[in-house]
Amino acid sequence: MTALTPDTTQAPSRTAHGIGCILLGMCLFAGQDAMMKSLLQVYPIWMLMFVRSCVTLLVLVPLILALGGPHRLVSPLWRLHLLRAALFAVGFSLFYTAFPFMGLAEVTTIFFSAPLMIAIMAAVFLKEHIGIHRVGALVVGFAGVLIAMNPGGDSFSWIALLPLTCAAFYAAGQVLARRIGDRESSLTVGLYTLTFTGPILLFCGWLLNATLSLGPEFHHLRWAFPAEMTDDLSRLLMLGIVGMVAYILLSRAYQVADASIVAPFDYSYLPIAAVMAWLLWGEVPPVTTLLGMALIILSGLYIGYRELHAARRKGEPVIVAETVTAPGSPHPQKIPEDQTWP
Repeated sequence: MTALTPDTTQAPSRTAHGIGCILLGMCLFAGQDAMMKSLLQVYPIWMLMFVRSCVTLLVLVPLILALGGPHRLVSPLWRLHLLRAALFAVGFSLFYTAFPFMGLAEVTTIFFSAPLMIAIMAAVFLKEHIGIHRVGALVVGFAGVLIAMNPGGDSFSWIALLPLTCAAFYAAGQVLARRIGDRESSLTVGLYTLTFTGPILLFCGWLLNATLSLGPEFHHLRWAFPAEMTDDLSRLLMLGIVGMVAYILLSRAYQVADASIVAPFDYSYLPIAAVMAWLLWGEVPPVTTLLGMALIILSGLYIGYRELHAARRKGEPVIVAETVTAPGSPHPQKIPEDQTWP
């Protein structure tokens, strides 16, 4: 079996290449979310994510056909892929539902509790050992989540639970990615996950509107497709292209450089998103959000460091699921060769 993780002995130029790819990818992911926040004023979530799925299909199918193995269009692991797509569809619909009610930095800071949840789920479901150091880091990280959510403050709303729920769904999807392991390429995982979120979300949107009466504040959840869609076709296509290119750049970073070097740069998404929100909408994150963001980043980096250090000490392949947390960026994780999955 061909391993899909990069060689750990990298030339400096490849390391610089990987860091450059991940930084540019995070800028594009932040740009994608900023575009989503803007477009949600006119279009429903279901349509925007369906457009992204269509663009993914149009880009990745020809790319996979051109590149060939180890990428493939038909996978025997399709059940796992579809389950991940369902988790991502529901999770990120909740994530984007919070956008009109919260600042971009606030939503994304709460979402970045996902690495902490992945560590816990991996211990519970995959029986991975969590030492005292990682337990301490998890406590600090979740303290940062609570500070960012500020449940005792006057401005707290149940809307803050939406990105937190998205983080839980995302974490479950990344635990499933460990079951997929190196049996699949990142492009194939991306094809299934990102493409099938669109049709799944269309059904969820129809079902939600058929069963509930939504108020005007939830206009971005309505089952409607505005007539001016043709006028904004270029913006809609750009949304899908930006997200797709960001995903490819993120995958490329982990293909060419050591994960222990590039993984910490995933957290560059948080300050980039905060600065972008300030420039575009004048959003200034509250002190609680900034403090929570700092604690979450420090906790996530420490957990990633401990896992990478443990993997190297045991001579095992590096697992990077706990640090690859950019919204909409599924990435298959390397697992030990002697570990079997049901």
